[in-house]
This record gives sequence, structure tokens and C-alpha cells, in this order.
Amino acid sequence: MSEPRRVVVTGLGAVSPLGIGVDALWNGVLEGTSGIRPITRFDASAYATRIAGEVPDFDPTRWMDRREVRRMDPFTQYGLAAASLAVEDSGLETDREDPTRIGVILGSGIGGLTEMEAQHKKLLAKGPDRVSPFLIPKLMVNAVSGEISIRHGFRGPNFVTASACASGAHAIGLALRSIRSGESEIIISGGSESTITTLGVSGFCSLRAMSRRNDDPEAASRPFDRDRDGFVMGEGSGILVLEELEHARARGAKIYAELLGVGWNADAFHITQPAPEGAGAVDAIRLAIQDARVDPSEIDYINAHGTSTEFNDRNESAAIRTVLGEQANKVVVNSTKSMTGHLLGASGGVESVVMALSVANDIVHPTRNLENPGEGCDLDYCPGSAREIPVRVALSNSFGFGGHNVAVLMGKLRD
Repeated sequence: MSEPRRVVVTGLGAVSPLGIGVDALWNGVLEGTSGIRPITRFDASAYATRIAGEVPDFDPTRWMDRREVRRMDPFTQYGLAAASLAVEDSGLETDREDPTRIGVILGSGIGGLTEMEAQHKKLLAKGPDRVSPFLIPKLMVNAVSGEISIRHGFRGPNFVTASACASGAHAIGLALRSIRSGESEIIISGGSESTITTLGVSGFCSLRAMSRRNDDPEAASRPFDRDRDGFVMGEGSGILVLEELEHARARGAKIYAELLGVGWNADAFHITQPAPEGAGAVDAIRLAIQDARVDPSEIDYINAHGTSTEFNDRNESAAIRTVLGEQANKVVVNSTKSMTGHLLGASGGVESVVMALSVANDIVHPTRNLENPGEGCDLDYCPGSAREIPVRVALSNSFGFGGHNVAVLMGKLRD
């Protein structure tokens, strides 16, 4: 049996609550900077939660003309911008590549919610004849992968996964399998989301899932902390250029990390709550380790799902300890969401960007706002400041409403 084709990360792009570009994201998380602020997108004074991780200073005309801006929902704009940054970072000379061997597989939990709301208001106020003809192309969740394909001329596999907060990680796993199988040489993958809208915030407020620490936004997202009171919504996009190893070597590409494996499954338990003791997460992590052909003792770092909710933090911690046993005491765990908030379907993309940089640079960012670990949260969550450690293998967890569990493993390139 031949060895499977190997997949590496050769380009990164990000649009996040910490700013535009990978440097803004990476420097921000290393410094422990919070991107959580009062909501400015609409008047949130009547809402129980009035804070979020909005993308600051985003000018879409850097990547598209004004007519194109009007035809794209913000979630598509973010994805197109981040993908363009990732392709540029990769050094790909697209005119020298076979476009049928380059695909786009992204994740988004909801899609064009901003456009959906705007046109529904117009329907109610002015009637059906006034609804925009761009409503459907703007709200459809696959608009983001389609626009990236059109912009760059990529004609390989092209679709979007939608599995709530596991969407971006599912997309990365499918990209890995597409390249391994020989179907593709390069896949643009990750996630994009923009749900800081009146309806989006209302829905999560009604679930009583979000923090109400409105007077202290920067302290609101506090994964694994005893005083957490819910997650904070974020928005943005994280994109990776994933490439077959020998193809990357042949063109002299820089390599951040090797994408080693993925594991996924379902809890089959509850539409919003995780299975007790993280049972589904346990199996997903084990499947990823098996797929990656690594020993659990090689895992040095875990970028946790770490939502700042009681159910997730306790169950995810239990799952990590169940899988790793004594090794769990030696692993450094952190939560990017402590600074960006929860980017829902884009979180797996943004957090995989962070994971790739941690592998490449042997440094992991702190978990912000962790002062007193909560019950059942007994791992090393890297409080305080960034830490330089050897990162041989890293794990990123993503769990979504619906009982979706995805674990992704990256590591240093091995000869």
C-alpha cells in the first residue's frame, strides 16, 4: 500500500477582530490583546449583550471595486479578502498552475445574514417588487467560495461546508482529503462569517449563551475561568493555502506546517449541548491522532475550542484528559477566542492559522482573562503571557451546534 500524499500549509490570510492581515492577528494574540468592544454595527442599547468582536477598519475596496462591494455580503467580502492575502502570502503564480487542480473549500455556519435581514425589512416596508435581485447570490452560503474561485480562476472542487461552529474545521479536513486522494494539488480552505446583526445577536441572546459583561468588554471572553458567563460573538475569516508537499517543494514555497490528520463525528445527543464528559470530542480527537499516524505523546500544544461557556470548557477539558491521560499534564492549551471572540463557522479557519504559526515559530499565545480556573478546568491553559515551547505536533478542536466534532492536527514537516 502506497503512502498517502502529504499536505502542507504554504499561505495564510486573516481578517479578524484584531485587524486586517495575519500580522495583526498573530501579534495581537501573542500580546494578549482583546478585540472585543461595544457593538457599533447597530444600536444595541436594548440588547442583553451589547459587545462583540467586530472587524475594525475593514475597507473592502482594497480587494474589489465599489460595484462588487454592493453585490457581496460582508461574510463574502471577508473571505475574499483573506483568501487574496493567503494566495499572495503563498507566492503562487496562478498563471503557471493548472486551474483545474486548485480548489476552494470553505466553511460558514450561516452565510449572508446581513443581506437577509436588510431585504426582509425592505419586503415588509415596500413589498416584494422592491427586494434586491442580488438577495439570493448575496445570502447563499456558497457565495464566498464561488467569488474566490471567480476572482482567481480556480476551477477545482468548490463548495462550502455548513456545520455551525465546526464549519471551518470540516472544510480544512475535506481539503486535506481532496489533496491526499489526488483530486487536487492545492486547496484554498478555512472559514468566513459575519453574524453581528440585529437578528444574529437577538437569537444568541435568547439562548442566554453570550456574556453580558457589557461594562468590561475586554474581560468578557474568559475561557476556562470560574467567572465566565458565556461566549462573545466575533466575525471575520481565516484562510489557509493547503498544498501537496512535492508540488510545494518543486516551486520553492515556504512551508509553515504539515497538515497531519483530521477526525470528525457526531454526538447524537443534543442540538446545542455537548455530550457528557465530551464523549464525542474524545472519539474525534482519537480519530485525528489515528489519521495523522502520530503518538499522543508527541502533542505539545492544543488550540482549544475554548468558548467561555460552562458546558464547553468543562467537557472539552475532560475530553483532552481522557485522550491524553498523563500527557495532558504536559500539554499547553490555549483559547484564541479569549481575544477574538467566537467567529462561529470561521473559528476553525482563524484558529488553524494561529496553530500553523505556533508550529512554525515554537511559541503559543496566552489565554486572556484566565484568573481562577473553573470547576473541571484543570489543565495548563497558558495564562498571563505567551510561552516559547517546542511545538512538534499541535491539535485544534472545533465543536458545533448539532453535535458536530472536528479535530485537526498539524506538525513540523518531517523528512
